[in-house]
Amino acid sequence: MDLGLSGKRAIVTGASRGIGRATAQKLVDEGVTHIAICARGAEGIATSAAELTAQGATVFSRAVDVAEPGAVTAFVNDAAAAFGGLDLLVSNVSAGSQKGPEQWQKSLLADLMPLVDAIDAATPHMEAAGGGAIVSLSSTFGFDNIWPSSPNSYGAFKAAVVRHASSAAHALAPKGIRVNTVSPGPIEFEGGDWGNMKINRREIYDKVQASIPIGRHGELDEVASAIVFLLSPRAGFCVGTNVVCDGGMTVRVQY
Repeated sequence: MDLGLSGKRAIVTGASRGIGRATAQKLVDEGVTHIAICARGAEGIATSAAELTAQGATVFSRAVDVAEPGAVTAFVNDAAAAFGGLDLLVSNVSAGSQKGPEQWQKSLLADLMPLVDAIDAATPHMEAAGGGAIVSLSSTFGFDNIWPSSPNSYGAFKAAVVRHASSAAHALAPKGIRVNTVSPGPIEFEGGDWGNMKINRREIYDKVQASIPIGRHGELDEVASAIVFLLSPRAGFCVGTNVVCDGGMTVRVQY
């Protein structure tokens, strides 16, 4: 299937590793010619930029701490200026799932506000381009109490991500800008949370895997493919949807 992404200009935040890196790669594979990537670690983002450049993409990269006020806005505006416009945006950042009173503020600044700022900054550039597509990354923890646990900021703010993306979707659709969300379940890759869990806390890893009807943890390419499809014109009638990518682990019925 030709996704119709050839020549598009894209931004992916949190793209030095994991889902963000896989998504950037998938976009380039599908013909995106200009891609802007950022992450907090300078070394990781430089490596990703070099790899994407070697594949023929024009890459704009920067080490960005998305929790810093104004950082995401500046990155989006600078990338759009460098590319002469913007067509696609993926907001893929998180403060993680640590617990404690201080984590609530960290989650606000690193999970929710980067999405708010990225959408606000991208909107005028996409309007000027005649439309665009945005995908936010949430999590199944945002809407399903999969395991009994004490309340924490991760699930609360991942829920807020879905809610804000839906609101933005309905506000921006008349401008030709589609906004959707992808909510992954347990995704395993080397160095990631579930990859580390497999090594260090095998009993938890096995318990979770047993709860997934498909019988395994997810892979990066599977999530990236869902994201890229939603960004493409092939998903042109998808507005404000939340695509759950979890192997059937979530038990709620989606009406």
